[in-house]
Amino acid sequence: MRLALCLSLLAAPALAETLVATRTIRPQEILMPGDLVIQAVQVPGGVSDPDLLIGQEARVALYAGRPVRAGDVGPPALVERNALVPLIYSTSGLTITTEGRALDRAGAGELVRVMNLASRTTVSARIGPDGAAHVSH
Repeated sequence: MRLALCLSLLAAPALAETLVATRTIRPQEILMPGDLVIQAVQVPGGVSDPDLLIGQEARVALYAGRPVRAGDVGPPALVERNALVPLIYSTSGLTITTEGRALDRAGAGELVRVMNLASRTTVSARIGPDGAAHVSH
């Protein structure tokens, strides 16, 4: 009985699987299946499901052999910094569209600062799947 208890206390903890980069991946590169491999290491914030990372864009440099965290990647950018984008405000059936300049890079669903070219006012807008900047009230 004591021997079983001692052996169970000495057993190594089970390691979680974490995805690591197979090569150095530069920021703004899209992650492909060959860029990641699963290793049996436990990393706080590490990602274990490759489907969550494949097709995403690296936000920071990912070094070979190092774990990939969820905050290191994001949706691929649809809008580049300084790009001209449609700036759309919609509420209660009223839609106002003007031209804006994106002040940051952003992907679909991300918030970005956009300067309204007509008024020179800067607003926060969410990028739609079509690359347009949608302002909410």
